[in-house]
Amino acid sequence: MMKQRPVILFLIVSLISGLKVAAQADISMATHWYNRGNYNPASVARTEYLYLFSNIRQQWVGIEGAPKVFNVQASEYIHSMHSAFGLSLVGEQVGVTQAYNPMLTYAYRISNDRDWSFALGLSAGVFTRFINGSMYEAETTIDPAVSYDMERVTRPDANLGFEYQSDHFICSISSTHLLSINKTDRSFLNTNHRYGAVIYKNTNPEIFNYHIGIQMVNRYNLTVIEGNAGIRIKRQTLLQSGPAEIFDIGFTYRSSRQMTVLFGLNVSRNLRVGYAWDHSFITGYYANGTHEVMMELRIPSKAASTHCQCENLQYWYH
Repeated sequence: MMKQRPVILFLIVSLISGLKVAAQADISMATHWYNRGNYNPASVARTEYLYLFSNIRQQWVGIEGAPKVFNVQASEYIHSMHSAFGLSLVGEQVGVTQAYNPMLTYAYRISNDRDWSFALGLSAGVFTRFINGSMYEAETTIDPAVSYDMERVTRPDANLGFEYQSDHFICSISSTHLLSINKTDRSFLNTNHRYGAVIYKNTNPEIFNYHIGIQMVNRYNLTVIEGNAGIRIKRQTLLQSGPAEIFDIGFTYRSSRQMTVLFGLNVSRNLRVGYAWDHSFITGYYANGTHEVMMELRIPSKAASTHCQCENLQYWYH
């Protein structure tokens, strides 16, 4: 383990230093505490199962043109290759614009050790945004600054991430939209972001588990800090597989003056649905909450029981 630390430190420092870019916000989702695949491709290296995830987000309900987001992901780990493969599609509609971000993901897991693991991942694809200028409702229709044309911009896209996990800690660091680093061309309509997070998780087989985490997101000259805490309630089954999770509830607060309440329900050991509600404390948005629903499905891998010395396979991966 000691030999791994200088390598991890070097990768972290190299990733977050000296990046300056144009300012365009990344697609935001409240349920990223359950699934970091959108911004950290290393997190898809889940060794126990084929993982499917989807969610839909409606932001600022009641405001015309407010953001709407959908997200679909699938990934699976192949033990013989120490590698995970995944694909994802994220779509967003904001006002007169629509954006789509299809990506392919690869992650390599350095260790399948019982006590710790380290993974690095890369996602590659395209980012495309469509602007329908005919939908503009300008107060001055002859304003030369307003274009009523239709425009589509498509650019290659890539994300990079690293993740360390032990029994009780997750350290995650990543960078999205790498090809926009140091570019001032705003027609790309996307910006490099840097993510860093530390999560403490209690996974003891008691009647509940809990986790607490903090994340920092930086783009250009803006930094947002987010804290999260959650608890998962379980019930005793008196079976060899141990307790079964029933539901979970969590809370998030961001330095951008937003609060989120998250709730998840385990329909079965391998099917989970969830809901998140955002409330903004910014003037003008008090009455306009944000709603997000999600679904997670795990298909257990037969190879996990043979190749992976992993504990608590029945509990959901953080």
